[in-house]
Amino acid sequence: MPRLYGFDDQSRQRLRDDEVDPLRQMVSRALVDLTVSNADVAVWANGQGYRGTLGGEWKDASVGRLFRNPAIAGLRYDDDGQLVDAGHPGAITREEFEALLEREQHRKLGDSDAPYDYLLTDGGCTCGQCTHALQGARTNAGTPGYRCRPKDKEGRGGCGEVRIDAELLEGHVGEYVVAELLKPGVRAQILKAQEAVRKLVKTLDLDIKDLEARRTEVGTLYGARQISKAALVAAEKEIADTLKSARSRKRYADQMASFSLGRAKDLVRWWNSAPTASKKAITTLLLEGVEVFPASARGVRTLEPGRVVLHWRKLADLSVESDDAGGEPPADHRHGQPGD
Repeated sequence: MPRLYGFDDQSRQRLRDDEVDPLRQMVSRALVDLTVSNADVAVWANGQGYRGTLGGEWKDASVGRLFRNPAIAGLRYDDDGQLVDAGHPGAITREEFEALLEREQHRKLGDSDAPYDYLLTDGGCTCGQCTHALQGARTNAGTPGYRCRPKDKEGRGGCGEVRIDAELLEGHVGEYVVAELLKPGVRAQILKAQEAVRKLVKTLDLDIKDLEARRTEVGTLYGARQISKAALVAAEKEIADTLKSARSRKRYADQMASFSLGRAKDLVRWWNSAPTASKKAITTLLLEGVEVFPASARGVRTLEPGRVVLHWRKLADLSVESDDAGGEPPADHRHGQPGD
């Protein structure tokens, strides 16, 4: 059985560097417009010189199979058919994979509404009231938006008090990101920061390999009856949690390190036409996060002063983090405060 595209081996414990970026680009192209078919993605990939794991050209069917496989997002289906963490890295995010599933469903039903490619999901923006990550969610009218999901029966979720139109929020963030890119010397700082992030990626790679080796060692110790089952379970849980965090950090670092602004003279035009994956990468590089606070009243369709707070990253801090990947996170650098 051939290995899955994007992975280095059958166990899917390691991503294949020369296939991760092509896979992400294929996904971005599929999500940007519902009129882009799997066959269109295949034609584009073949034109770029990308080939499948057996060396063959991409086809409509092979692209579809790839897009339907949850492993590309580090996920799997449990016995109840629910998506759960598969315990291995993913080349794309859970949100991107769910958008692919939504796209597939829309295509089957012949729905004209394309799945929305959110810019600020996966922790990109948080509720200013309870700090819970906002998630993409359409309104009853079908308009894309962000919301703080209320707590469920198990107590998972946030306060449920924040909702905001996606176009309104993303347009606001985009204006400030482009304005930042227009500042003298910022592009040079970005290139320097990306160099630091590439070093961080290498450090995280070593950390992940070390953790995987520790997991194997713990299993060996248990097999030799040198530790108890309780110790095994505790150690495996700790290692699994640390691995998940390290892989998440590496995924973001990969995105920050690999995007390119090219030589676009008109940054506004570049921003408006760039794939969401590229915009997400530059946003992640420049911003530590975006806080969204509740509107003053229901039905408010404008951004009131202080409702959205941008937390800018000092690019110099990235080099500090690359020198000490396990240290404390950079200090919080704010773009104003609520009510400013």
